[in-house]
Amino acid sequence: MVDALLQFPPLLSLHFLVLLILALFGLHRLHLLSVFARWRKDAPLCPCGPEEWPFVTVQLPVFNERFVVERLIEAASEMDYPLSRLQIQVLDDSTDETIEISERCAARLRARGVNIEVLHRHDRRGFKAGALQAGLDSAEGDFVAVFDADFVPPRAFLKETIPHFEDDAVGMVQARWGHLNEGFSVLNRCQALLLDGHFVIEHAARNWSGRFFNFNGTAGIWRKTAIVTSGGWQADTLTEDLDLSYRAQLQGWRFVYRADLVVPGELPDSMAALKSQQYRWAKGSIETARKLVPRIVGAREYPWWVRLEACCHLLANVAFPFVLALTVLLPANVILTGTNGGIGSTALDLSLFGFTTLPFLFFYFRAGRERGVNAKTLVPRVLAALALGIGLAVNQTRAVISASLGRRSPFVRTPKRGSEDGRQFWRAYAMPVHWTTWLEFGLGLLQLAAGWIALIDGRWPVVPFLLLFAAGFLGVSSRTAIDAFPARGYRSTAA
Repeated sequence: MVDALLQFPPLLSLHFLVLLILALFGLHRLHLLSVFARWRKDAPLCPCGPEEWPFVTVQLPVFNERFVVERLIEAASEMDYPLSRLQIQVLDDSTDETIEISERCAARLRARGVNIEVLHRHDRRGFKAGALQAGLDSAEGDFVAVFDADFVPPRAFLKETIPHFEDDAVGMVQARWGHLNEGFSVLNRCQALLLDGHFVIEHAARNWSGRFFNFNGTAGIWRKTAIVTSGGWQADTLTEDLDLSYRAQLQGWRFVYRADLVVPGELPDSMAALKSQQYRWAKGSIETARKLVPRIVGAREYPWWVRLEACCHLLANVAFPFVLALTVLLPANVILTGTNGGIGSTALDLSLFGFTTLPFLFFYFRAGRERGVNAKTLVPRVLAALALGIGLAVNQTRAVISASLGRRSPFVRTPKRGSEDGRQFWRAYAMPVHWTTWLEFGLGLLQLAAGWIALIDGRWPVVPFLLLFAAGFLGVSSRTAIDAFPARGYRSTAA
């Protein structure tokens, strides 16, 4: 160990520093698990409904979603709520035939007595935030529900959420996301598990314990006054929902999370679409952090632990640059030190598992079990989900760096295909391969090379982690390249 430290002190020191930082992110996950376990008994239930149901506006923001827009509009119109108290706004900024489908569907519903209108903008100023704000100006309801194109609101949604607003302090009610196409492929099952960590554990732990949490852009309903008094929808970040959520809570509005109310949505079917979605979420969260963290820190009317958790939430994607650093440092440590690492290298290898991997394994395993996933099938799914998260590190690091430098990006929506044939969908929405795909592939090969060297040198503890990293980067890069060839269509890999 002494020889290794003398030979490569900067490398090992940097390695330990990165592991320490990632361990803090892991400990935060364990903290959320403990908060969830403590507060789950306080999960809110639906209170009794009001004597007279208030007027509600349902907003459906859409952009070039011809495969799913009709399903969305029909589901919104079929919600169990008095038609005389319901307005539906289809906020369709599309530049393809989606707008024609929306108009046709709306006309059919108006003939049945549904109060529905299609609002079409030509300049897309402000993207989704701009569409929501434009719709708000003509919204007739005191409450505004929002559903993205890929979601299917259940019939009981409004009658399950509106009663919470009997409390005048409640500004927003968020439902849990479900997954329409979870079983379609391994990629979809991994996405579902990662989202379950957010919706089953994180949201519940934060909201039920009195911490801040956020509206997720869909499957939620707002008090219109809460939006207006908090500054409205703003387009200076890529996550207008996260931004408004924190501004509203800083204004004193209280949010409610209904984990038992599930609104199913469609998961991206391609790696390129998933990368685009995750890039937008990661960059938007850092943009929101730059905008609001100083205000959160200074909001001394809230306990320090509430403000600290809010900052941890907004800055969670900062972990990805450190994952990427570890992707380089781990093979470098194996290749350069070889068997000279001795006890020090073995301790380092074991600490990698104990402090940076186990917390995430526990976290997502618990999320899956809470949703009723079989334990035997859950173990490989958790490992695959971790590999996916690792493989996205290049994509997410780009997002964090871009946001940190203040670079602006357009809002790129995530295309969904509904029940449409795969060939038609990929011809319409195929996404080009970004140069970082080849970087991901190279990093995967680097992990394999380091794993072979570790195997030869007898450094057994590090081999599983190098293989996990290799699986993540090679899986993400290869799937991205495959998805770039729309002529091949798409085949489910579900068992």
